[in-house]
Amino acid sequence: MLIGSNDATPTEAVPYRAYTYETLQESAQFLLDRIKIKPKIGIICGSGLGSIEQNELCPGSLADSLEDTQCFPYEEIPHFPVSTVQGHKGQMVFGYLRGVPVMCMQGRFHYYEGYPLWKCAMPVRVMKLVGVTHLIATNAAGGLNPTYKVGDIMMVKDHVNMMGFAGNNPLQGPNDDRFGPRFPPMNKAYDRSLLEMGQQVAEEMGILDMVHKGVYTCLGGPNFETVAELKMLRMIGVDAVGMSTVHEVITARHCDLQVFTFSLITNQCVIDYENHDEVNHEEVMDIGKAKQPLLQEYLSRVVTRLSDIINSERNCL
Repeated sequence: MLIGSNDATPTEAVPYRAYTYETLQESAQFLLDRIKIKPKIGIICGSGLGSIEQNELCPGSLADSLEDTQCFPYEEIPHFPVSTVQGHKGQMVFGYLRGVPVMCMQGRFHYYEGYPLWKCAMPVRVMKLVGVTHLIATNAAGGLNPTYKVGDIMMVKDHVNMMGFAGNNPLQGPNDDRFGPRFPPMNKAYDRSLLEMGQQVAEEMGILDMVHKGVYTCLGGPNFETVAELKMLRMIGVDAVGMSTVHEVITARHCDLQVFTFSLITNQCVIDYENHDEVNHEEVMDIGKAKQPLLQEYLSRVVTRLSDIINSERNCL
């Protein structure tokens, strides 16, 4: 299979076959030639957040709430893979969220689908080439911290890159300095000022009791974790666990995007052998649907605040 083809079959994980700068420019230019806005904010919608069926109780996904939208199915964008997971609709949406122009990835790509990490994270670089400067990444996660409840929001203050420990990193292979440096630092992966902003939004909404700051980790999936694995993760300080986001954040920081990330806690992780509860993907989707109005309000306020910050920084230049 040729790199950059729109064939839906995932490629084998061979690091040096990653997309080139020129290839991703083609993807970005396809969008630039067709969009009416030039957003500075990119959003990645996670499981249950990106594709919610509309009904009288649920207004639909975040992307459905955008105004004056332009939608581009992934299969139509040159060199894009496709999302194969329930809850991930599979399109790039441009539009206005409360008057703020945004670029919204409605559905992401996962390692467990068979895609190498550099391919899972490639849309982040496309966002950069389109003109995005700030990334908001959302996900569904299992809560390891015993103080977290189902339906809570965890702002990610740091991550543990478990797959990276085994040498699996989206930045493997030859480095192109046009994207970023060979050895990018990650001690400031999650912008502290944006975390403060997220906290302020939670205070304004009166939901401080359900919004936390914590450490996230990504595992390869697609199976959920064993009791022993979860006990180990809790011992090393992980508060929530999922199957995405970390490689996207690494790629974003490599190309100098500022990042704000939060997880919807969709289940409590089972760390007791006497507990016979079993998590499943339908449960993740159900919690996403139930919390959709709250998440939309929270994210909308974050986007409005972030837009004010971006405009203020631009005026200071």
